[in-house]
Amino acid sequence: MNINVDAVWSWISAYSLNIIGAILIFIVGKWLSRRIANILSKVLVKNNVDQTLVNFLGNLTYYTLLVLVIVAAAGRLGINTTSFLTIIGAAGLAVGLALKDSLSNFAAGVMLVLFRPFAIGDVVSVAGITAKVENINIFNTHFCSPDNQLIIVPNNKIISDIITNITAKDTRRIDLVVGISYSDDMAKTKEILAGLAKEDSRVLADPEPTVAVAELADSSVNLVFR
Repeated sequence: MNINVDAVWSWISAYSLNIIGAILIFIVGKWLSRRIANILSKVLVKNNVDQTLVNFLGNLTYYTLLVLVIVAAAGRLGINTTSFLTIIGAAGLAVGLALKDSLSNFAAGVMLVLFRPFAIGDVVSVAGITAKVENINIFNTHFCSPDNQLIIVPNNKIISDIITNITAKDTRRIDLVVGISYSDDMAKTKEILAGLAKEDSRVLADPEPTVAVAELADSSVNLVFR
């Protein structure tokens, strides 16, 4: 029996190099995956992102990169990774379809935390309600209504609607409608309203409060006190 020693050593050398290469790819790739995940977490913390979201995104980034590293290492060993990637893709698609609504709420929660259209304690009008924000979670947001009821709204309902943040600014205009009789003295009414505004420390002098006729109703003259 004749054995080609050179061919055997060539095969061993090539196989050994593949094993060493796969090990190096895994070690370096794992280190880089953890490093990238840590950098992402630090950036999110620096931007005051919720800690729960920071942990979730950090772990998601790490394990996603780790899967890619394992696939690369397997490819270095000569393993056909095409079917493996197909299985991962099919599984991801199935999970995505099954959790479509939850993933939509999660993505909306991430956007709310990152872009911060409102903060805890703000009073907002959104999704058909006007209430105070109590807590912003990954999948939903808690509101407290003026009559002290807890309202839980899915985040995708919020992010897809027009958001009015009532308390975002330090000052805001208030329009009050005051009705007087047609026989009442309009000039005197304006003088009284202007005096009330001047005596109230919460009312700004600039811009100056105004009183104007808003509507001539059937039984009253409606003034807008702005």
